[in-house]
Amino acid sequence: MDLGITGKRALICGSSKGLGRGCAEALAAAGVDLVLNARGADALEATADAIRVANQVSVTTVAADITTDEGRAKVLEAAGAVDILVTNAGGPPPGMWSDWTRDDFIAALDANMLTPIALMTALMPGMAEKGWGRVVNITSQSVKAPLPTLGLSNTARTGLTGYVAGTSRQVAQNGITINNLLPGIHATDRAEALDGGVVKAQGITLEEARSRRIATIPARRYGTAAEFGQMCAFLCSQHAGFIVGQNILLDGGGTNFTI
Repeated sequence: MDLGITGKRALICGSSKGLGRGCAEALAAAGVDLVLNARGADALEATADAIRVANQVSVTTVAADITTDEGRAKVLEAAGAVDILVTNAGGPPPGMWSDWTRDDFIAALDANMLTPIALMTALMPGMAEKGWGRVVNITSQSVKAPLPTLGLSNTARTGLTGYVAGTSRQVAQNGITINNLLPGIHATDRAEALDGGVVKAQGITLEEARSRRIATIPARRYGTAAEFGQMCAFLCSQHAGFIVGQNILLDGGGTNFTI
């Protein structure tokens, strides 16, 4: 399918690895020029080089912490006017409610709620002027079904979801769509970290931790960054202009909802 976005320009955060890289690769395959951001310069440049080899698109890299004011300013200056924004930041660590302080919550809110909001605030006016724009926020299945050990993530990402619910309806008339992608477990570094936490907490092997988690997923496997990226690319396409303010689960059926 031709997504109709050849020549568009996208800013993709957290795009050196994992789900962010999957989104970058899918958009590049659709002919979109990229601005890639991540904290680690080496992994970011390696990803950019691989995408340049595979696709005839422009790829700009900005190594910076998008969750800080300084990092955000650096990224926005390099990005300029973009047509597509994909927000993504690593989730806060799991833990117990009794361990978290106010500073822990502020850090989670900064990374997983306030940073995406700041990026949308900065970039959507330019999209509105052109009468076209796409925003995809990578959040989590936990906004549909909160996970007990991910209270920091549950709090911050649910806050972002509420913001998107209202804002997406305000900007749709300007040709801008905002939607959220809610990943379940995917074969990424985040999965390694979560499974490692289970290993420590339960005293089992990594293989046992993975097997137990896979048994809870109807698809009986972890998702892949590539298939996640394809869904992101579709939401950014010309064909998705009537999809507004939605929370789309990609979790292999692991979250049991009728709506």
